[in-house]
Amino acid sequence: MKAFKGKEKQCEKLNALMTDFDDYSLMSHELADTTELLPMVEDLVKRTEKNKISLFLSGEFDSSDALVNIYAGAGGKDAQDFAEMMLRMILRYCEGQEWSVTILDRSDGEEVGLKSITLQISGYLAHGLLKSESGVHRLVRLSPFNSGNTRETSFAKIDVIPLIEEDLSVEIPEDDLRIDVFRSSGKGGQSVNTTDSAVRMTHLPTGIVVSCQNERSQLQNKQNCLKILTSKLVEMKREQHVENIKDLKGKHKEAAWGNQIRSYVLHPYQMVKDHRTNHESSQTQKVLDGEIMEFVEAYLRTEKKA
Repeated sequence: MKAFKGKEKQCEKLNALMTDFDDYSLMSHELADTTELLPMVEDLVKRTEKNKISLFLSGEFDSSDALVNIYAGAGGKDAQDFAEMMLRMILRYCEGQEWSVTILDRSDGEEVGLKSITLQISGYLAHGLLKSESGVHRLVRLSPFNSGNTRETSFAKIDVIPLIEEDLSVEIPEDDLRIDVFRSSGKGGQSVNTTDSAVRMTHLPTGIVVSCQNERSQLQNKQNCLKILTSKLVEMKREQHVENIKDLKGKHKEAAWGNQIRSYVLHPYQMVKDHRTNHESSQTQKVLDGEIMEFVEAYLRTEKKA
């Protein structure tokens, strides 16, 4: 089943490229009326740019859907507000890519922003075109949350992992899990907030904690938790180059100074800089509005050369 899904994703990529070639052929026979062709040309340029970037995506999980976790780091209210800014950036980017987004779990800040959120993002090359955002992000601005309006630095962390529907190499013994149920705190329909349907699952050997509260059924939330946990363990196995789950070591990178992959400076000047690729942009608002493809492409080019 896994091999079949991999081939299916490859077919999607080939079909996209073939469609563009067909469109080029069609255009060559219709150049007489350039006014009618203009929308088609604009759409074709957009699709061709995406397919050009896809040439850098040949990894095992690049065609997979993605699980994205966003956490507030050091910085108090500013960090929680920054986490929500990062959520907006990711959602706008996904909208531009025509991907679907499902919120699996959300924990809001006490007064502003959010503490954490988990998203499932589905679409063409979702993981491959999102993995560049994985890491600690740093914001420098005049804080709107203190009376002095002083210049403050805050942090948010984004984790991006491929969604692994099934992996026979990962077997999670029940004794390795602690499962807690609680009442959903988010907005929802009938029964969502009135029963203990939300699930928190802790993998004791590694300390990984995942939770899900978007479904009405406790069983469905438990299944989603297990899917997220499996994906995280597969990613950890790949990163740590181990064969068995029992050999995994818990990892934690603090969302604080010294670990940032990208900085967003809004004062005293305007600049977004990726510290892995040295790619910069002075168009801070456009970047925060989800126009991050230049950073994605710079990362993929650097990764390909490594």
